[in-house]
Amino acid sequence: MMSLLVYRPNYAVESCDWILDTILRSRLGISFDCKDSVDNEFRIELAHDSCSLESSIYGVGLTLTLPNIFFSNAANAWLEISSLPLLPLASWDIVACDLDATIVSDTIPVLYGESGFFQDESGSAHLKLDVFGSAFFMLSRYEEAISTVRDSHDRFPAKASIAYKAGFLDRPIIDEYVEILWAAMQRVWPGLERKQCTYRTLLSHDVDWPSCNAFHSPLQVLRSSAGDLLKRGDLVGAIRTPWQWLKSRDRLHPSDPYNTFEWIMDLSEKHGLTSAFYFICGNTDPSKDSDYNIEHPAIRRLLRNIHARGHEIGLHPSYNTYRNQSAIVAEADRLKRVCVDEGIIQAEWGARMHFLRWETPVTMHGLVRAGITYDTTLGYADHAGFRCGTCHEYRAFDPVSRQVLLNLRLRPLIAMECTIIDERYMGLSVTTDAFEKFIKLKNACRIVSGDFTLLWHNSQFASEQKRELYQKILKG
Repeated sequence: MMSLLVYRPNYAVESCDWILDTILRSRLGISFDCKDSVDNEFRIELAHDSCSLESSIYGVGLTLTLPNIFFSNAANAWLEISSLPLLPLASWDIVACDLDATIVSDTIPVLYGESGFFQDESGSAHLKLDVFGSAFFMLSRYEEAISTVRDSHDRFPAKASIAYKAGFLDRPIIDEYVEILWAAMQRVWPGLERKQCTYRTLLSHDVDWPSCNAFHSPLQVLRSSAGDLLKRGDLVGAIRTPWQWLKSRDRLHPSDPYNTFEWIMDLSEKHGLTSAFYFICGNTDPSKDSDYNIEHPAIRRLLRNIHARGHEIGLHPSYNTYRNQSAIVAEADRLKRVCVDEGIIQAEWGARMHFLRWETPVTMHGLVRAGITYDTTLGYADHAGFRCGTCHEYRAFDPVSRQVLLNLRLRPLIAMECTIIDERYMGLSVTTDAFEKFIKLKNACRIVSGDFTLLWHNSQFASEQKRELYQKILKG
């Protein structure tokens, strides 16, 4: 097996090592060793244990160099605005460079570095794109640790991101950079082999409201029933609401419009997929969090059923936990305690923050403390796409303390149904335009053999049109 030796700058060592490991070892499956270099570039060559191979066949003695723009700029301006990419970005026509790279479009924006690839007569080559620095910038969410722009829910919005401003939010730009790097490496070392990734559709469902009214107080039920009768003239609804409430003591009523769990799991299984259901286990803001308790008999029954059918249970930390690490821990412990009571054992525990609230790096440390295996929050609420520039899962990194968070993986969220459909966000409604947007994102994930991570709330299947759209997306 061929291995590499990478000479990297002798500063920002932890950051460089993390991104090299993320791209070369984790993503491409190539073993390598690192050495410090006084040169302001990344230089890759075959490791000494590969040098017994035939030079003319395997490229022994040849090098591939890449510029070190990001880390060089940030060395004395870490987390300062001056280290961000300068807009507008240059664009590179990959086809003109005769690199056989698997990318979404023939031209690609250049975050750091320049466009261009050239190979000299000996076979050594120079890729002018700063792949490693650009990847660090996007994957670590470096810009979010700098920017103070926030929306009404204290979230970093898509429209404040470099990806949105430069027009590449709808493509996995870092996955494409990795493919460009791989194409360059193959030109230098034709015998080099990589890990093969497989496209996946990953379905997840935030359980904000498992029931329309099962967990309401008697007074709330009375008001709802009166509203059906007096305001909406709905006699059937006025009778149905208290009836469902009375019949939901130990199980969710089958006709409850939010009780779509069986339908979701049936559809997932039909397509050979697994659904992950993330449950709220706290109430840090009564106006934003749900009204159910994870210990309720009906919820316990639901948990047992999800697990028995081979689907996944995860945590949906409540509204004000994103800056409160102790609260995340308490809510994770509560979920795991109930699962133990019900005989539910899982190898992994996933999470997604409520309202997609996230603060880099504070939220990550709370998830680590809570024993969460992976998080799938990192998509934007206001615009679907590739917040991290990738649709591949990767190990978390704290860009402030510059440390790897070994026990937490980040699984980027590519699309949420309300982001694309709702008027308050992209506003495409349940239309052909919405379907095409979902499929465009899904196909981009396919091109780079990544994960199309789709969030669709269980409470958002009330209309037949939404059910049909969801089914079309799964088939597409």
